[in-house]
Amino acid sequence: MDVLEDVEEAQLMRRRISVDDYHRMAEVGLLPSDAKVELIEGEIIDMAPMGSRHHAAILRLGRLLQWAVTDKAIVSTQLPIRLNPQNEPEPDLALLKPRDDFYARALPTGADCLLVIEVADTTLPYDVRIKTPLYARHGVPEVWVLDLSGGLLRRFTAPQDGAYSEASATRQPGVVALPGLPGCSIDLTGLL
Repeated sequence: MDVLEDVEEAQLMRRRISVDDYHRMAEVGLLPSDAKVELIEGEIIDMAPMGSRHHAAILRLGRLLQWAVTDKAIVSTQLPIRLNPQNEPEPDLALLKPRDDFYARALPTGADCLLVIEVADTTLPYDVRIKTPLYARHGVPEVWVLDLSGGLLRRFTAPQDGAYSEASATRQPGVVALPGLPGCSIDLTGLL
């Protein structure tokens, strides 16, 4: 008879790490410099490998955003955002409030973000169920998840009580206004 037969679920003690621990691990070589990981709820999460569709979508969106915002915002591509001491995700793209130092003194926070974009080819459940609520809890005003497999742009807006109160999805997004930047928009026609 197996001693665990009557146990419904083994209760494991997890040691969550802080962003500072995470950075120290990288500094001393416990995390390889080329590791594709992010810190979510104090756990180091391997990021999914990027296929050509994912890569192309990031490049196209980055170009469209840069053209639209010029110097009104900073376009950040696959760089960390420090949400709190246990969370430092690396979204595919982020539109940041401009700062003279380009965030050299400190990483951007949720309050610095105007928009976060995740491109989902194989990671849709993770991006929608884990990362999107995380962004809402930390004040990111709008998140887009570009669902490559489903051919949808999913938009999450109006964060309220740690969740987005509005969500929509469209197959033909067309011209979309950029949050926090009156008069700035991008044309997503043909992106999906």
